[in-house]
Order: sequence, then C-alpha cells, then structure tokens
Amino acid sequence: MTKNHTIYSYVITGGPGTGKTTLLHALQAEGYKVVPEAARQIIQEQEACGGNALPWKDQRAYTDLMITRCLQDYQNASPGLWVPCFFDRGLPDALCYAVLIGYDLPVATKETVLACRHNPDVFLLLPWAQIYHNDNERRQTWEEALHTYRQMKKTYTALGYHITEVPAGDIQQRKQFVLNHIKKQLS
Repeated sequence: MTKNHTIYSYVITGGPGTGKTTLLHALQAEGYKVVPEAARQIIQEQEACGGNALPWKDQRAYTDLMITRCLQDYQNASPGLWVPCFFDRGLPDALCYAVLIGYDLPVATKETVLACRHNPDVFLLLPWAQIYHNDNERRQTWEEALHTYRQMKKTYTALGYHITEVPAGDIQQRKQFVLNHIKKQLS
C-alpha cells in the first residue's frame, strides 16, 4: 500500500444514536487520535449564541457550516498523518445530509468534498434500538435514524468506499473489532 494520509484516515459513521462517540472515546483512551463530530459541535455553538444554523431551523445554513467545519477538520488532521486517526463522521456524511434534506449543493462544494478522501474502508455502526435515545442535539425519531443509516450506507457505497459494518456489542468488543480490522489492513 502506498503511504498516504488517506490510508490512516478512518471514518466511523452510521445513523444517529448508534454508539459512534462512545466507540471513539474508547479508541482515544487507547491513544489514538480522534476528530470529534462537527455536526454536534455546530448545534451546541448555534444554541449557545442563538443562531439559526440548526437542523430544525435553517438546514441549509447548518449543512454549509457542517461542510466548512468538516473540511477544516480533515485538513487539520491530515498533514503528517502516518498513524491511524478516527473521524466521528467523515466528509461524505455532510453530502449525505444534503441529500436527506433535498439541498443541491453547488458543484464546486461537491468537488472539494469529493477530493478529500478517507481510508477506503469505512466503519458503519448498525442501528441499535436498545441504545438509541434523544437528547438536546439528537432529535430524530427512530424511523429517521434508520433512514439516515440506509442513506449513509448508500452514499459511502456510491462514492466507492467499502463498508465494514460494526456489530452491536459492548464497547470493548466494538473497539477490538475496529482495531483488529485496521491491524490486518496496515500489516
């Protein structure tokens, strides 16, 4: 395998409430670099300042902010990236969200996002009703969460990524599943 940063840039994604952030915290506790989810940060920031760029107010403004932040996160994490780094959602997640809300992004924006590639293997967490819950930032119904999961899988597949589904299980099992997979790939 050629040594380039995309090889080390892993995405952990899925519908809302599947345990992505918990898994990423476990990987971070093992010493791995983790890039937090931009969407949740944006919601918190917009709520704090009384902004409208929220999924339940101005979805397009929210999407534009999400793409900008995801591009910054990608570029900031990329230079000198020769060890595994895990992204809590990747740039294609923002494209997926635009599709979900019916927002036809400008061509230049799509091209910029598509030029930023992650590792070809994407970890997709399966919907898990037993752990799904709403909070201040996650307001989707279970049905919306399932629809998001299906669209996420479709988006990444259409963009040429290989989906590796992370099964439900305790956090140690999920963490070990991901680490075993990347160790095989990098050896």
